[in-house]
Amino acid sequence: MAQKTALIVYAHQSPGSFNAAVRDVATQELVEQGYRVIVSDLYAMNFRANATQDDIIGDLKNPELFQYGDETMQAWMEGRLSDDIVAEQRKVQEAELIIFQFPLYWFSVPAIMKGWMDRVLTQGFAFSLQKMYNNGIFKDKKAMLSFTTGATQTMFRPDGINGDINVTLWPLQNGTLHFCGFQVFAPQIFWSPAHCPPTVRTAMLDGWRARLKGLLAEKPLTFAPCELFDLSFQGGFMLRPKAKEERESQPYGLTTGHHLGKPLPPDNQITAPSSGENSAN
Repeated sequence: MAQKTALIVYAHQSPGSFNAAVRDVATQELVEQGYRVIVSDLYAMNFRANATQDDIIGDLKNPELFQYGDETMQAWMEGRLSDDIVAEQRKVQEAELIIFQFPLYWFSVPAIMKGWMDRVLTQGFAFSLQKMYNNGIFKDKKAMLSFTTGATQTMFRPDGINGDINVTLWPLQNGTLHFCGFQVFAPQIFWSPAHCPPTVRTAMLDGWRARLKGLLAEKPLTFAPCELFDLSFQGGFMLRPKAKEERESQPYGLTTGHHLGKPLPPDNQITAPSSGENSAN
């Protein structure tokens, strides 16, 4: 049986950080489970975040009007992407599980990790109009976010000052990971570790280690499947009338993003449904 591979895409500047400790726990636990663990330490690699024509080797398809998505798709098809992108894409191809480890910056990932997503997950390699969401290229792979916050958990509740964490996570988990087809595990959120005593931080790490032992048995988060939509320009990629009608009597919307003007399904982006619980899928 071939050895399983996990990729940790890691973005923190300090080797003494709590994020580094979280990364190390994941590495140790997954290695104990028989995984080969690859870590892309983006700051240590000095990974370039800006997406430019330097990512393409050779002539541009349209030098008069540079369009990054079109040019990188063509370059990917012809084997002309820059070496750093090719190296990261190879890691993605090899991995069954990808963990993004980072501190939450401005309700999102740090710029260097956003650059990794922009440059590595190129059209053709990671997605196409025909292969997206639950029919996506990486539909057989698992991915998840693991991150620290500066804010407390109550600040990210629906009635907290920062608003609902489910809304915060929707663009990353649905718009990036699931868009590429990944089955997305519920995020591992470390609430405000910088303001916690050492005993609490230790407990956080122990909880992460315990979760990793059964991670692959978890159900992924639920998203609205493509089959519910008219996937044509004529149909506007809209929810099919029959699907919409069937959900009129439901108390909640489909997902955090597909709320259909109803209350959001509780914790849709931070908790996977239990067995027997209804889901969008």
